[in-house]
Amino acid sequence: MLDVALFMSNAMRLKSVLEQGPFSQYYTTLLTLISVSLLLQVVIGILLVVIARLNLNEVENQWRLNQLNNAATTLVFITVVINIFITAFGAHKTGSVAARTSSNPI
Repeated sequence: MLDVALFMSNAMRLKSVLEQGPFSQYYTTLLTLISVSLLLQVVIGILLVVIARLNLNEVENQWRLNQLNNAATTLVFITVVINIFITAFGAHKTGSVAARTSSNPI
């Protein structure tokens, strides 16, 4: 469920970055980081489905499952690091709502 929440959060951030347009300060950086994060999350989801479908009780699958589990864990770590950078560069919502709240406190 956390992967779904992170996926939706990244989708919202991507929408926010695209709404800001290419003239924002870190547009290309954020666009790249968010896209890579979304791609890695899809790959992790596929890996988890493959892992779940294989039978751990069969000895010939154990080595392969161990490798797939290690790959999924590594990709999750990379995704976390990428999302830390996404947060650091910040994809803040802009537009009419943000302009109204900053200029008119009422």
